[in-house]
Amino acid sequence: MRPALALTLALLPLSAASLLIGAADMDLATLGTDPQAALILTVSRLPRTLAVILTGAALAIAGVVMQQLVRNRFVEPGTTGTAESAALGLLAVTLIAPAAPIWIKMVAASLAAMAGTALFLRLIRRLPAREVLLVPLVGIVLSTILGAMVTFIGWQTDLLQMISIWLFTGEFSGVIAGRYELLWIAAAAAALAWFAADRFAILGLGQETATGLGLNPDAVMRLGLVVVAVVTALVIVTVGMIPFIGLVVPNIVARSMGDNLRATLPVTAAGGAALVLVCDITGRLVRYPYEVPVGTVLGVVGSLLFLWLLYREPARG
Repeated sequence: MRPALALTLALLPLSAASLLIGAADMDLATLGTDPQAALILTVSRLPRTLAVILTGAALAIAGVVMQQLVRNRFVEPGTTGTAESAALGLLAVTLIAPAAPIWIKMVAASLAAMAGTALFLRLIRRLPAREVLLVPLVGIVLSTILGAMVTFIGWQTDLLQMISIWLFTGEFSGVIAGRYELLWIAAAAAALAWFAADRFAILGLGQETATGLGLNPDAVMRLGLVVVAVVTALVIVTVGMIPFIGLVVPNIVARSMGDNLRATLPVTAAGGAALVLVCDITGRLVRYPYEVPVGTVLGVVGSLLFLWLLYREPARG
């Protein structure tokens, strides 16, 4: 638990920096006497910081679960059609019932994300067992097809700006109190993965092995689908999709700590939260007082980390 403790402690100064950085001036020393400073802190800065932490932790855990379901380290919800499927469900609700409450949009996006992920799992079952590199390629192709469908419908219905926020420019500038609380549900869904960590680890050994060890692979697969779909859908509904978190953070943790999910999941969650928090702070500072979306910053940082993972020898077998 030492890496988890170290990362959790690192979150404290990062969270403090996130609370202090912003276009509006705020002095913590006057919070008790300045109602404007207290309003900025409670309505904007604190909800944004919590949203960043919850999003990073949940997406990192969803990436681990996705990789265990397909037994491949090169996938995440953003590269398997899950995010695009959630956006398709959200787009359908927006067109059919634009005044629908947020929980209906959440349910529709989650169900669509589950359907898209299940389709991806069905497709990769037809691949040769040894062709592991085909798995992420199939995911990218499926994501591209679903993304093209979403973009075409959005273009026809003049909703491209909303789609770009959902899928391409995930950012936290619009997060205020009352508009991020769904992420606590995403965090709760991700927490389910820790309670089922041993089951996901056994499932990662293969369905035949899992069955031989007395596990019901289909039940664990359904639980994994729920975790991945709910996390992805709620992140898209709230702040838009954030790339690379579910890909690079689980791989970095696995290379340094191994595959004991019970021990590595807290570290993965803390690492995902820290990485998104660093990128969000960077996006706020690079063009201060304007902001660069965190998805843009992570697109650069995540690609560099991914290349580093590809060319660096693992520390553990």
